[in-house]
Amino acid sequence: MERCVISVATGGRIPLTLFGRRSKRKAIVVIQPATAITERMYWPFASYLAQRDFLVATYNYRGVGPDARDPALRDLGMRDWALTDARLVLDWLAERFPDLPILIVGHSLGGHAVGLNGGDDRVSAAALIASHLGADRLVPSRIERWRIRAMSRLVAPIASAIAGYFPARLLGVGEDMPTCAMREWSSWMAMPRYFFDDASLQAEARFARVRIPVLACGFDDDPWATPEAIGRLLEFLPGAQIRRRQVDPVARGLGPVGHMGFFRSRQMAVLWPELADWLDEQAAIACSRDQRSTKVA
Repeated sequence: MERCVISVATGGRIPLTLFGRRSKRKAIVVIQPATAITERMYWPFASYLAQRDFLVATYNYRGVGPDARDPALRDLGMRDWALTDARLVLDWLAERFPDLPILIVGHSLGGHAVGLNGGDDRVSAAALIASHLGADRLVPSRIERWRIRAMSRLVAPIASAIAGYFPARLLGVGEDMPTCAMREWSSWMAMPRYFFDDASLQAEARFARVRIPVLACGFDDDPWATPEAIGRLLEFLPGAQIRRRQVDPVARGLGPVGHMGFFRSRQMAVLWPELADWLDEQAAIACSRDQRSTKVA
């Protein structure tokens, strides 16, 4: 494990951790985190992939966790995480490891960042874990739907006004985050097509530029990333080569998975090898393509 920091010119820093030896790696896997989740949750999975001969990078979005209290980061929105932080991590890795193909494992918002970055040509393939169209109207449980609305539209604004940031950890809904990010998230959830209805983001045009293989993974006990909500998101990736994988945790004897559970160590025996095999396949394709390009050049 190697701890690094990426300084951002506009303010703040991105903590980043590398797993795996730098020599004889077949590809870089970047784990892009979900909203209000720190990189530590992904470290067991990153260690597992490192044992499969990948160089793995995990990181935090700016302002998530204790940094949420930093007044200089108060105006950070979710779009800053997807459009700036995710891109800067790719810049940093591509500069230091130019000979390795880059694969992404994007969790929830981390999967959205793949589309919002418009098919960055440095990325060879991406796995989207529990990434979905996040409009709260698509949540099938009426109780869960109203719980989300109460938290995002009532509790969050009041708590943020008092604390100066969104105290998610105190409320038991993840890590602390900037007020602006919570406000933006809440506004997107209220829109019928989530951030695709935010004209300032140009999300539909960005997603349409993605041309890479995409594996979309969902779990039957996920209350938010339902098959319908995942399918709605994938409709905005017409140029991607999409493969879907929907898992019934009960049928496979996995125990609860939900929206967060894929990255828990208890999934190491069944779910992790399946994703690692797909990453192996994509790394081999990318390396073969790079070799052909080198010969032609």
